[in-house]
Amino acid sequence: MPNKNKHILITGCSSGIGLHLAQALQNQGYEVIASARNQKDVDALALQGLTSIQLDVSDSTSIQRAADVVLRKTGGKLYALINNAGFGQPGAVEDLSREAMRNQFETNLFGVVELTNKFIPIMINQGYGRIIQISSVLGFVAMPFRGAYIASKFAMEGITDTLRLELAGTKVFVSLIEPGPITSRFRQNSLLMFNKYIDKKNSRFYAQYQRAEKKFTKDGPVVPFTLGPEAVLTKVIKVLENKHPKSRYFVTFPTYLFAALKKVLPTSILDFLLARSSQVESD
Repeated sequence: MPNKNKHILITGCSSGIGLHLAQALQNQGYEVIASARNQKDVDALALQGLTSIQLDVSDSTSIQRAADVVLRKTGGKLYALINNAGFGQPGAVEDLSREAMRNQFETNLFGVVELTNKFIPIMINQGYGRIIQISSVLGFVAMPFRGAYIASKFAMEGITDTLRLELAGTKVFVSLIEPGPITSRFRQNSLLMFNKYIDKKNSRFYAQYQRAEKKFTKDGPVVPFTLGPEAVLTKVIKVLENKHPKSRYFVTFPTYLFAALKKVLPTSILDFLLARSSQVESD
């Protein structure tokens, strides 16, 4: 099947990884439908020549409406769904409210599952499909002050592994892309959620939060081995084009490193290294 007949829906295309994937995959001949939560971003995507739709994955009504639009545009078919939309809620676990946790999971997990479930029957009936989950190195290791995000990504990985088992033999392949540090607007978006939900002045971690805020507002990469979104694109293309894509694809040196260390190190030593790595990011 030539790429021009392969429709791909990508969530979270306003910036960063999602925007780069939409532009690059369209340039390679795929029929891309780029989605974004805010209408102004949808309009901006259209101005770039992309087929764009409004989709807020935290809203069931928006998910249903977007799924209907996608299926009308594609003649009832979809080659691939790339679940990229998401954000990171910063804050120590003890400072997270139920509302903050719920908001994190609505976008990073519940919306992903609900949207994916709209297209699973379509892919099974047509006899092919790719479901690509953009996860994180924090989908399999933990660091301080990222508990909500880590919990959502651990949960995404667990439900993705389950889905892969349930879809065995259907020709619908499910793959996790696990990036480490990638250039994007992730930090800026995290700062908005930090200010919305975390009462830093009344936290015992006030000093750490003060240091972390400097990282949120700093331009450019703040950690070593940061790569551009094209590194994620390389792995996505492997999923799209390989006859039998792998279940997991690592991106960036830290992801490969911590995946290897998790297999061989005692928990206490791995905890020390992860805590130290988190401290370096905040310095």
